Amino acid sequence: MPTCWKILFASVLAFFFSAAYGQTAERSKSTILVIGDSLSAEYGISRNSGWVKIIQHRLGTDGLNYEMKNASISGDTTSGGLSRTPAALKEHGPEVVIIELGSNDALRGLPLDMSRDNVSQMIALAKDAGARVLLVGMQIPPNYGRPYAEQFRTMFIELAKEHGIDLVPFLLENVALDRTLFLDDGLHPNEKAQPIIADNVWAVLKPMLNAD
Repeated sequence: MPTCWKILFASVLAFFFSAAYGQTAERSKSTILVIGDSLSAEYGISRNSGWVKIIQHRLGTDGLNYEMKNASISGDTTSGGLSRTPAALKEHGPEVVIIELGSNDALRGLPLDMSRDNVSQMIALAKDAGARVLLVGMQIPPNYGRPYAEQFRTMFIELAKEHGIDLVPFLLENVALDRTLFLDDGLHPNEKAQPIIADNVWAVLKPMLNAD
């Protein structure tokens, strides 16, 4: 084979091997799957400005080989999340599942026993699929009734203990009492709040990933 053809052939092989390696490297990233509601789905704010995207950036900055997949839907309840979980687990094969649901159940005054059972089943499904689970705790104002609000808050703590999983105590810590960090509806955090929310999740998620 003439030298020029040898060089061309080698270049072509190098290109394909390089492309194949790049695809393999991309596929080798472990997945962090977020199943949540509007608080995770960037409701009312610019695309790619939410806390999930902020954490994706931090993963890259810290050299952690994980990719965020956001399966959150605005308005979703724990029932909706449970119904979507099997397909999401099958599609993404996550290493870590972050469950952020329950607020819409509380806002609608749904029975907490039902909410608790839904989240418990989601956790069990994720663990059965080989994923570690990070549960995100939520709270509601006492005007919904102090007993109901307290039971809602402790539901997440009890579920985390029951299943032996990690817990973000309150997603909106350092946000909930500052009205300047909310949209005009007073319910959904604005873009300024997203880095704070990301800090709350990152404080628990990063040690989980560093323990690998």
